Amino acid sequence: MHKPIMAIFGLALLLLGACTGERPSKEEPGGPALWRVEKSGKQAFIFGTIHVLPDDVKWETAALRDAVAAADRLVLEAEGLDDAKGTQQIFDRLGRTPNLPSLGSRVPAHERPALTSLMKRGGFDEAGLSRYESWAASLLLATVAQSELGLSGAKGVEPVLTAGFRAAGKPVSGLETISDQFGLFDRLPEDVQRRLLIDSIDDAKDSRAQYDRMLRAWLSGNMKAIARDFVAELAPEPALAKPLLTERNRAWAKRIAQLPGRPFVAVGAAHLAGPDNLLVLLQQQGYSIRRIQ
Repeated sequence: MHKPIMAIFGLALLLLGACTGERPSKEEPGGPALWRVEKSGKQAFIFGTIHVLPDDVKWETAALRDAVAAADRLVLEAEGLDDAKGTQQIFDRLGRTPNLPSLGSRVPAHERPALTSLMKRGGFDEAGLSRYESWAASLLLATVAQSELGLSGAKGVEPVLTAGFRAAGKPVSGLETISDQFGLFDRLPEDVQRRLLIDSIDDAKDSRAQYDRMLRAWLSGNMKAIARDFVAELAPEPALAKPLLTERNRAWAKRIAQLPGRPFVAVGAAHLAGPDNLLVLLQQQGYSIRRIQ
């Protein structure tokens, strides 16, 4: 089974894609998973996000609004998410390299017709896309399915939370930078990058089913489903799981412990599911964990 590319790219898709479109969705009962963590009188909220959404999804519940009101700052995966120009500059700096082989030559022959179709649907020409390293080309191709599904980064969780906290005069920061985010993929070995490229091609064939499954699990706060259907898919691929999940979770747990005030920490839901997830690591540091939604 190919890996769920939208879950793998996560926040990177939000950084590149601010797409428009409509798609009917129903509000699921329960609401996305939310926790309160405490240690020695210090309190924080941990919220699992999904980075791109259809226009009409209702995910803001009373419990979530109460937590947001109680928090004195917002902490996202990365800071500077609303700097589109700066993001594009970082992406091009890390993702483009002179004299790369053609994109078609980087995938097996049987994948080339699907690659050509996907490029055409996204308005890409092979010469232009071939200037990008395999991880960056894979990410750009993943935005095609995102657009076709009517998913919007502009109306995703992070922009909505950011606007609300800023309107309330509360600071917004990140656990890492945009360069950190793209750098994770830039440092992957070329063979792993090419597997991501193939996964982007294959995922576009059934992206609606993949995304709908992820959205339903997120809206209902079904962390077991997220662990089973998305986190577990990365487990057999340590070259991806280690840098994208395990190592980041460990780094974030240390940073969260150093945050001042009462932060509302919003990270991709996959970081809060499965073994060595962020909540487990905080618990190992002595935090009490209580799920409040």
